[in-house]
Amino acid sequence: MRGKHAFTLIELLVVIAVIAILMVILMPALQRAREGGKRAACMSNLKQLTLGWNMYADENDDKLINGATGFSNYSNATWAGGIASHANELAWVDGFHPDNYEDQVDDIERGALYPYLKNQGLYECPTGRRGQALTYSIMFSMNGVGYDWSRKEKGVFVKKRTDIKPNTAQRVVFIDEGYMTSDSYAVNYTSELWWDNPPVRHGDGVTVSLADGHVEHWKWRAAETIKYAREHENAAPVQWSPATDEGYQDLYQVQRGCWGKLGYTPSH
Repeated sequence: MRGKHAFTLIELLVVIAVIAILMVILMPALQRAREGGKRAACMSNLKQLTLGWNMYADENDDKLINGATGFSNYSNATWAGGIASHANELAWVDGFHPDNYEDQVDDIERGALYPYLKNQGLYECPTGRRGQALTYSIMFSMNGVGYDWSRKEKGVFVKKRTDIKPNTAQRVVFIDEGYMTSDSYAVNYTSELWWDNPPVRHGDGVTVSLADGHVEHWKWRAAETIKYAREHENAAPVQWSPATDEGYQDLYQVQRGCWGKLGYTPSH
């Protein structure tokens, strides 16, 4: 009779070790593929939001929707040193309730953009924080919160789409910030300083939509931008300046995307 054969302990350990090695090799690839799918869904959301944003302008004589979350119908009201001029303008999201999902949904459904996009899922990135119904923000410059230093030059802070043209392909409208913001996404115009923290989303970068309707993912150049973003993701924004040439290039890209240009002479 033939003897029965079985794996020895050493052979079993070798098989287990091989499987473990394969898992180590494959897991990052699987994670990248999963994150790539989430990025694609996020970019689709941003494209739809920008389509609705443009539809609003089409039906309102090229006027931009009120981009300051929760600042409905504010008329020359001073707030934190800025002027939120939104007389008779319902905000695109009508309210600010960062700690209550149901209230956020209500805010979205009452907002000025919802009649054009009646799908609450479009307002939420797949990698957003748990309990956040709104993870996207409109940029300060796009009829958000207008400060004196952004109102002195035509075409910087804009309330009509005609003031953006012909640079609609370079001006950012929506940004995947990752959580509900209290007004709009802010970045300085006249100084080399971040204002709101740089978001880090979908692979060490940020996803944005442009006024002409297309969507881009910007990969951060500087390790310091990524590090700061990750360390301060849940922290209140504090204006800060980069320490490297690559860090400044990240800042300049966001500032140019927001305002159309830099309001100062860059040092790097």
